[in-house]
Amino acid sequence: MTEWAAPGAAQLHEHDHHAHLPPEVRRHLASHFDDLDQQRESAVLGMWTFLATEVLFFGALFLALAIYRFIYPVEFHVGSHHLKWYLGTINTAILLTSSLTVALAVHYAHVNDQRHLVRCLIWTVVLGAAFLIIKAMEYSQEYTEHLIPMVNFEHHGEGDSRRVQLFMFLYFCMTGLHATHMVIGLGLFAWLIRRARRGDFNSHYYTPVENIGLYWHFVDVVWIFLFPLLYLIR
Repeated sequence: MTEWAAPGAAQLHEHDHHAHLPPEVRRHLASHFDDLDQQRESAVLGMWTFLATEVLFFGALFLALAIYRFIYPVEFHVGSHHLKWYLGTINTAILLTSSLTVALAVHYAHVNDQRHLVRCLIWTVVLGAAFLIIKAMEYSQEYTEHLIPMVNFEHHGEGDSRRVQLFMFLYFCMTGLHATHMVIGLGLFAWLIRRARRGDFNSHYYTPVENIGLYWHFVDVVWIFLFPLLYLIR
């Protein structure tokens, strides 16, 4: 005969399992972890695994760019001259600065400085939004100059028009995908700001700040490769 367990027995066992831990630790600790260090290591490992899949995703586009650049060097140089390198340079500086504010946010979360944590997260959102605004302005100029593949593309200069259009197609695919990741990142930072203002993060628990920071650093690294490969091959 199956032994009967009183309702709530699992919850009581879980409570006993974490009963020796301080309340501020139990507040954030999931039932299947022994302590916050174990939970943090698992979460960080999960984020690194996710970022590894993202590397494969972007890697296919980088490989395509490298192959076609080798096959059609003239047209890809011509295509690069259509891009606004000065806007790309400004965006690179903005994104690198946002990496600094993210790193500071993780630091302030670790030392339990809520005021500076919120400020750094807000600055990250401001810088990320500035990047996207400049990118939208660049896209608008490229539309005006008839550089959008399969929409209004026109090219009458040096090189095969179809191959120059291929460069622009890869440019829009790669920078558009990167911008999509940035939009997702800004949404995650908005969520972090809401939780940070509520006082959810402290020196015991700051894993979400660290993991989303890793995601943002990855987005920055992708741009560090995109910028020279697309804008500076001239």
